[in-house]
Formats: sequence, structure tokens, C-alpha cells
Amino acid sequence: MEAFDCIATKLDIREFSNEVVPENIRSNILEAARLTGTGLNTQHWRFVLVKDKDNLKRLAEDSTSGKWVAGSNFAIIVLTNPKYGFHVIDAGRVLQNMQLAAWNHGVGSGLFTGVKEEKLREDFAIPMDLNPTVILGFGYPNRKLTGKGKNRLPHDDLVFHERYGRTN
Repeated sequence: MEAFDCIATKLDIREFSNEVVPENIRSNILEAARLTGTGLNTQHWRFVLVKDKDNLKRLAEDSTSGKWVAGSNFAIIVLTNPKYGFHVIDAGRVLQNMQLAAWNHGVGSGLFTGVKEEKLREDFAIPMDLNPTVILGFGYPNRKLTGKGKNRLPHDDLVFHERYGRTN
């Protein structure tokens, strides 16, 4: 799929089928993460891959906004180093690349940030110097989705020329 088509059609998915995502696609998603740029090329992020159903359930229990992750095929906890002021931007960059790589293979994903941090750290051995910034759940969508016809604001409501408020 063309990159723009991935962007134009990608949806956030929170209901997954039972179909298993093959190892080579999981590897491709993680490779997309590894290849993502970071501020000052620090490559400070780390990733915890969660595949075991009991651990996915535990991840859901450690969440305040992502209970749905228990039904995903696998999840990735994105850890970033908060000593870098750009760590949240880097988390956004890497999660978008992983989501687009997944969508290219027909694999959907959703994200959440609400966690019971102390419990999450304990359950997944997350060191104190890294921040559990975002968690993504992946799997094949429960139903056929195209992503066409997204409900988005019109271009003229979002883009201003040279200064805010100027539309041309």
C-alpha cells in the first residue's frame, strides 16, 4: 500500500479477531519502530512486546483506559526516557510508524496512555528511569474496515496561510 493510502485509511481499532498475526509481520512492526528517528539520534525508547494472553490480561488490568487490550493479539509498551524534553514527541513518532507498518499488512491497532503506573512497572519490570509513555494493542480487525470516509474537519478549517486566521 502507498504510504499516503496507509495514512488516509488507517483507523484506530479496539476490537480484534482471533486470527494470529504472523511473526514476520510482528517483526516488521518492531523493525519500523527501530528505524524511527529520535531527537539527537538518542534512540532512547525501548519496547516491551506482550504476546502471552495472561500478560495481555494483566496489561488490561494495569490500565485505566485500555481494558480492550486484553482482546488484542499482541501489545507493545513504548518506554521513553523523560530526561529528554522531546521524549513524548519521539513516542508519537514511533507509535505512528508502528501503526502504519501494521496497517500496511491489514493489522489494526489502538493506543492508550492511562495506566496504573506502579502496578505496570511491577508487572512488566519497567525500570524507573524509563517512562511507560504509550501502549499499543495490535491484531486483525474484528470486522472488515476500509478507513474510507473518515469524519475529518475540512482543510480550510485547519490550515492558515502565513498567520493564524488567514485562509488564503
